[in-house]
Amino acid sequence: MIDVVALTQELVRCPSVTPYDAGAMDVVVKALEPLGFICTRLKFGDIENLFARRGTEGPHFCFAGHTDVVPAGDDAAWSHPPFAADIVDGKIIGRGTSDMKGNIAAFIAAIPKAGQHPGSISLVITGDEEGPAINGTTRVLDWMRDHNHLPDVCLVGEPSNPNRLGDEIKIGRRGSLSGALRVNGIQGHVAYPDLAQNPLNGLVRLLSTLSTHRFDQGNFHYSATNLEITTIDVGNKAGNVIPASGTAQFNIRFNDLWSAETLEDQLRKILDQEDVPYTLETTSNAAPFLTSHVHPFAMLVTEAVEKIAGRKPAMTTHGGTSDARFFHKYCPVVEFGLTNKTIHQIDEFCTIENLKTLQDIYSDILQRFLK
Repeated sequence: MIDVVALTQELVRCPSVTPYDAGAMDVVVKALEPLGFICTRLKFGDIENLFARRGTEGPHFCFAGHTDVVPAGDDAAWSHPPFAADIVDGKIIGRGTSDMKGNIAAFIAAIPKAGQHPGSISLVITGDEEGPAINGTTRVLDWMRDHNHLPDVCLVGEPSNPNRLGDEIKIGRRGSLSGALRVNGIQGHVAYPDLAQNPLNGLVRLLSTLSTHRFDQGNFHYSATNLEITTIDVGNKAGNVIPASGTAQFNIRFNDLWSAETLEDQLRKILDQEDVPYTLETTSNAAPFLTSHVHPFAMLVTEAVEKIAGRKPAMTTHGGTSDARFFHKYCPVVEFGLTNKTIHQIDEFCTIENLKTLQDIYSDILQRFLK
């Protein structure tokens, strides 16, 4: 058997801040090979990735995760060093404990506990989920497709629970669109406004129109589409100068009533209501996707969580993007993992109790699917 606590600590002690691996993949391979997995290291650009599989026949169950983490921030602000994985009062403190090295450790530890079974188990572990997500899971999936390794289902081990283990599983995610809005003017002295043209007046009007617009009311699976202004930049260092231009950036999390294309069209219609010349550039790295709440795999995961955690999880789609969006193109996918209330924060932690419970849940999911 594998000690899930010790494996979590070993992974956290690798300071694998995107795009650096820092030995994290070595730890995963060292744990998997004795279990009979054939491990294939896949490096794309400067990103270390891993595909590991045990078995060649169906059904094929895939677990997906990432060993990269966000920066720790100010080390001095942590109560314990962020990559020490110290245990305090039943908690492992460290960057990546919940997001998501503890989840990876729990799944690996669940495999021997699940016993012998027909079919195949694979793991897709990437090193750039917290980064641009260009040379990670999407590239590994291309390789899996080309080498006949696509799974029947995928469980992504993202920390899906807001407060308690068993609160939620994710059966989908909203799409994400980012916009850059710019208004140009004529620079001049504030005392001679007739000789200048202030772009900020128009920019403020446009932003007010965008921020108060109601795109939709949401639907059964998705909350309402939401726009948030993230930055307004002028670059003006002088208090007596009308600037030449102003820019703002925003992000929209949108439901399946929209695509990136239809949403951009709607944005332009909204902005055109104001008599303000502007330029708008948009990018989108995620479309909304959904695994039906009555899909057998979603129901299987729900039943396993309810049995082990003692509560029936809600099936939700809110939250940020994840690598589940790439798997959705190939197979049904759901997300379930530890709690997310401290992820990306100072003193991120997971409890030992939750780690062991998650190990049991993953083991039960494997047994239900493969047997």
